[in-house]
Amino acid sequence: MKLSQFKFKLPEEKIALYPAKYRDESRLMVLHKTTGEIEHKVFKDILGYFDDKDVFIFNDTKVFPARLYGNKEKTGARIEVFLLRELNEELRLWDVLVDPARKIRIGNKLYFGEDDSMVAEVIDNTTSRGRTLRFLYDGPHEEFKKALYALGETPLPHTIIKRPVEEEDAERFQSIFARKEGAVTAPTANLHFSRELMKRLEIKGIDFAFVTMHAGLGNFRDIDVEDLTKHKMDSEQMQVGEEAVAIVNRAKDEGRRVCAVGTTVMRAVESAVSTDGHLKVFEGWTNKFIFPPYDFTVANSMVSNFHMPLSTLLMIVAAFGGYDQVMEAYHVALKEDYRFGTYGDAMLIID
Repeated sequence: MKLSQFKFKLPEEKIALYPAKYRDESRLMVLHKTTGEIEHKVFKDILGYFDDKDVFIFNDTKVFPARLYGNKEKTGARIEVFLLRELNEELRLWDVLVDPARKIRIGNKLYFGEDDSMVAEVIDNTTSRGRTLRFLYDGPHEEFKKALYALGETPLPHTIIKRPVEEEDAERFQSIFARKEGAVTAPTANLHFSRELMKRLEIKGIDFAFVTMHAGLGNFRDIDVEDLTKHKMDSEQMQVGEEAVAIVNRAKDEGRRVCAVGTTVMRAVESAVSTDGHLKVFEGWTNKFIFPPYDFTVANSMVSNFHMPLSTLLMIVAAFGGYDQVMEAYHVALKEDYRFGTYGDAMLIID
């Protein structure tokens, strides 16, 4: 397929700047794959589409406060530093993006905090905006991480949510079951699940499986090739453990519903499939890029937000729900005033 086939006009006012007041009360569009029928619901109504022993697969990655603002030595120029991942605990080395990048060269020092208490030195260029920083900090690693994160803010995607970060974002840009730190953006479909809804699903006998995929900035990267077979995804770190494998494979063998909550979960499980179509234990990295046509082997239903035009996230959803049906559903969503983006409404695609 071609990139241009995923273009549609998305007015700015359709993009959600804030989440729904309650997690499980965003809107939910239900798309029935086999008939193309569309229903309009509230997210907590998802309970009515699943039964005893069906499975939801969630992503338990935890977002850390990845965006910092510092000043360059001598000039005092304000620099945004976006932490991507820690490369070496002992040496305090981090892989980061800097903006504006043209001003930041190897050997420069950056100062953070009102009293310049945190200092970092640029020791390498990795990409046009990428740098390796060494933080100059004496003290135990845990203390360093705490001090570093205290300087950071919730990394809302500024290309989508065009407003300053607020206090509430620290909680709402995080799923309620986030526990394994490493993501620089939230797996958005997971944000709709409240504690109350999880309890009600549990009472109904629905099983939960947790996988980890540390969602990275590659989710927002522009695709610069028209031929999608030539696009390369950024690699993301992921883990599928024995417990999740057992829960999912049992449900598959019994013909139950297996629901992938979000595009990160879908990519993770499709990266960890054995030749007989079962989920297998996996720990490592994946750069799997899913776009139509694609044969899915693990999940037979999916929850996802309404994504941006031309995004890899929209492509995964279209591959799962059928290109024509999903693009038509997006057309309906625009007409019916659904909210798009990270804090937007959700879609359930089901048989």
